[in-house]
Amino acid sequence: MVTCDHCGRTYAGVVPPLTWSTAVERGRKVVFCDECSRANLRAMEGKLDSEWW
Repeated sequence: MVTCDHCGRTYAGVVPPLTWSTAVERGRKVVFCDECSRANLRAMEGKLDSEWW
């Protein structure tokens, strides 16, 4: 099961769907669902840590 690190939404597979995004923050892999990814796209492109958005 994969869980969005921002909102807690879950996906019942081992690998997240292609619409989800992944990042590495402070050496830890984080995963964001498609809704959180779309809502925070500018912050992600600006390389802001998720704690800022």
